[in-house]
Amino acid sequence: MDSEARTFPPHPIRGVRAVYARQSSCPSDFAEVVVDFVPRKAGIVFEVATDLASHGSASTEELSAYRTALETGIREELAELGARLPAAVAVVLHSMRVHEVDSHPRAFEAAGHVAVRNALAELHGQSPRPKRRRA
Repeated sequence: MDSEARTFPPHPIRGVRAVYARQSSCPSDFAEVVVDFVPRKAGIVFEVATDLASHGSASTEELSAYRTALETGIREELAELGARLPAAVAVVLHSMRVHEVDSHPRAFEAAGHVAVRNALAELHGQSPRPKRRRA
């Protein structure tokens, strides 16, 4: 590691896909997003791409609530990095997939956490998927 202070991300991490899907009861949870993590000088900025692709059926108000929840999840997960790896990032939302029954703000908040974890895994060369245990 360099003696210089490091920040997240050290370089652009593009096309990070995050899915939060849980089917344990009705309704279930579903959120899918694609985001970029782009370095900036300081702080965290959340942006929506001008060509945002939105898949599924949701009202304008619902999509806005989902974007807000996604941003919250991303900010919470980046805050967990804390002093270990300060965030200096613009997060750009490129795509959202919703389900008319199973999507809700909590699912998108969880997808925000997953997006940061997937970006970190990509940065460190690890698979974002957990390995299955053999019984």
